[in-house]
Amino acid sequence: MDLFTDPHVADVRQRIAQQIDFAAVHTDEAFLHAIERIVSTVARTCGWTASERVRVVTHMVDHFRGYDVIGPLLADDTVTEVMVNGPSDIFFERAGLLHRFKASFESQERLEHLIVRIVSKVNRTINEAHPLVDARLPDGSRVHAVFPPIALRGPVLTIRKFPATPFTMDMLIHNRTVSQEAAHVLAKLVQAKFNLFISGGTGSGKTTLLNVLAQCIPQTERVITIEDAAELQLQLPNVVVMETRPPNTEGKGALTMRQLIRAALRMRPDRIVVGEVRGEEALDMMQAMNTGHEGSLSTGHANSIPDMLRRLETMMLLASDLPLTAIRQHIASALHVVVHVSRTTQHARKVTAISEVVGGDASGYVLNPLYVWDGTSITATGNPMHRAAKWEEMHG
Repeated sequence: MDLFTDPHVADVRQRIAQQIDFAAVHTDEAFLHAIERIVSTVARTCGWTASERVRVVTHMVDHFRGYDVIGPLLADDTVTEVMVNGPSDIFFERAGLLHRFKASFESQERLEHLIVRIVSKVNRTINEAHPLVDARLPDGSRVHAVFPPIALRGPVLTIRKFPATPFTMDMLIHNRTVSQEAAHVLAKLVQAKFNLFISGGTGSGKTTLLNVLAQCIPQTERVITIEDAAELQLQLPNVVVMETRPPNTEGKGALTMRQLIRAALRMRPDRIVVGEVRGEEALDMMQAMNTGHEGSLSTGHANSIPDMLRRLETMMLLASDLPLTAIRQHIASALHVVVHVSRTTQHARKVTAISEVVGGDASGYVLNPLYVWDGTSITATGNPMHRAAKWEEMHG
């Protein structure tokens, strides 16, 4: 039975739309019973088995109260991303490859209704006046939506799914994302309170690696996490989770990354973890790392480690009147190690470089490569770290 083309399933869908008073059905239990009655009626005429009835009921709950036609994709643990380019243009990612989904939303209005319902659950608003929004699902999956007139072919919805089970370092080693030796060193760097920054492109696994490395923080420490949309799953006893807030319809009430970083400094943090640095908050993050808040972690978009350092320069220049040389010295002093992650041509996510930031001046940055990707694996360069005292502390 094909849930999207079977005429009997379509009959169930039509009967539900015509017979159920959605405004009067206030509870999920009553809604489920109403659907089950209709499915049972149709099943008697077409001979559905018990398992087929369950499939149809689940599909209808998703369609009318859940996530509509993309409900099966969100329930599939092998699907990592869902991309809706319009009511009848749906794609999903599985094992790094994109596939087209055969189902379609009944109308543009149904897709718009789903997006509004998703973002409203986390106090976000999307409409023609505010056509862009970032939100999250109850399980933490990241949601980005765009409405017309920005989206010319109808509403666009992108969902980066949250894994049911958080990744561990052992899982990254098993998936060959990182070698066992490099993983051991990264864990030790975090424990010894080195300031680490993770760079990489979109979908390269930055947040996943950040979450794994944050799990290496000692249980005795107080951690403050700051994100645009809360995704991190830190299994630590003393964690404060903060999320930015966009302005309301009157343009007021926004809470920015910069404000939250400054607030975090007054919360007696041992560590500050910023999900992604993408603007003027880079200045506040570097200042925090330079003023006693060692062991901080963050990520940023870039194609390489040198590109990431230049992007941080640009962000900080926008936030201050400091000369470029002073900013470079600031960054070089704040960041101890930068880790770069990439997606290979085989769609696999890999740690491809780990470098120590040794210094920075008018001529640029001095980097000390610790691990490099040789095309098949990431291997140690044999270079000792310049921060010898911290290195000894790490191995002590």
